Amino acid sequence: MGHDLVCWRCGGTLAGISLPLRRKEECPACRAELHVCRLCRYWDRRTVRQCSQDDAEEVRNKEQANFCDWFKPRPGAFDAAAAATAQAARDQLDALFGPKPSKG
Repeated sequence: MGHDLVCWRCGGTLAGISLPLRRKEECPACRAELHVCRLCRYWDRRTVRQCSQDDAEEVRNKEQANFCDWFKPRPGAFDAAAAATAQAARDQLDALFGPKPSKG
């Protein structure tokens, strides 16, 4: 404990979660899986595989828990500007087509 990690999806603090992260660990605020590429120090959207670790096996879903041995959580994984852009796009789709039905 005592680390300054935040959730890659919502920006919520992960200070109460012990390291190393378990594979199925979830954000206490939004329930996003945390052992994912988007929270890893090697995440790099500028590269073809979005991973700067050449020896890592490719993971297709960057937002789903995986078994990558190279995974190391990184502080600052939440991108507020990207989250705001994504929310604006969802709001526009909702305005056109109505909100997405909730899972029951």
